[in-house]
Amino acid sequence: MIYISNLVSRRCRTSSRFAAALISSSVLLFGASLALSGCDSSQEEQRYSWPLATASPEDTVTQLFAEKFAEEVHDLSNGAMRIQVYANSTLGGDRDLLETCADGDIPFVVQNTAPQVSFMKDLAVFDLPCVFDSLDDCRKKLDDPDFYNLISQVYTDGGYHLLGMADQGFRIMSTNKPVYSLADFKGQKIRTMENSYHLAFWKAIGANPTPMTFSEVYIGLQQHTIDAQENPYEVIVSNRLYEQQDYVVETNHLPHLISLIVNDDFFQNLTPEEQKIMTQAAKTATEYAREQSDARIFDRIATIEASGTAILTLSDERAMPSGRRLEAYMRVSARILIRKFMTHIWSHNLIFFYRL
Repeated sequence: MIYISNLVSRRCRTSSRFAAALISSSVLLFGASLALSGCDSSQEEQRYSWPLATASPEDTVTQLFAEKFAEEVHDLSNGAMRIQVYANSTLGGDRDLLETCADGDIPFVVQNTAPQVSFMKDLAVFDLPCVFDSLDDCRKKLDDPDFYNLISQVYTDGGYHLLGMADQGFRIMSTNKPVYSLADFKGQKIRTMENSYHLAFWKAIGANPTPMTFSEVYIGLQQHTIDAQENPYEVIVSNRLYEQQDYVVETNHLPHLISLIVNDDFFQNLTPEEQKIMTQAAKTATEYAREQSDARIFDRIATIEASGTAILTLSDERAMPSGRRLEAYMRVSARILIRKFMTHIWSHNLIFFYRL
């Protein structure tokens, strides 16, 4: 049997999907060997590690989240259950990972929720802008049992099981022009993810959103193909995007949420004890990732300031789009978004209350 580490080392000669399929064969063979031996996986030492994949660089909260989960699973099972983490798109980009996870080729994936909207449309609730005033408010909503159960069902319907949800703080902007309100982004070419709700938001405030794969962002900024981009502090620093920008603007328009998911069939085929271990491991990893996210932001800010890039903070009045533009955006998005468990109201700030 070829070890997973050897398979991944051959990435230069195989596609990421083929590598994932090869890894999957190890997982399937392990499961088959247990079935033939008549032993359940809680009684026999696991011979091959289950793969967990991310598309994020290693020096990110996403990676810390994944590694902490793998570590906790190992410790809680006394070494009987093992998970190997593959970072930085080793096994594919965000879309590839979702597809291979749904197919069962890769059991575990840790990633931002935005790319998942193409597979599970109700997750667009997380793409509604300017909802939360603080990360604490956002985390309280995510941890609300009723809301969490609703979101978990969305993942189950998509073929996944949601184990936990952490974050990398808010998404913010970087640009080469001083910005004092969102209206100042008018006309700027802003790199966004391929997400229709993100595109609708930036169009509503007069910007020119430009979808682009993340690997092209640094060069795009360097060659002025784009004027600005939006990401959390963690990503801006880990990929040195601030080197090509004069300003970082704390728009805090969206929380950057990170989900830990597992193929639902895989999870349901585990023993109750193994499921309990994974659930507890995910809870501990979620708390750890949130703590790390909060702690690392200060270091990220210091790195940016030391480079000479200025950090601008918008006032409450300036941070929000005008009522007319905001309503125009909401008319576009409200027709599509989460009618079955969401209602919205307007006040000084736009606040969304999710309810059963």
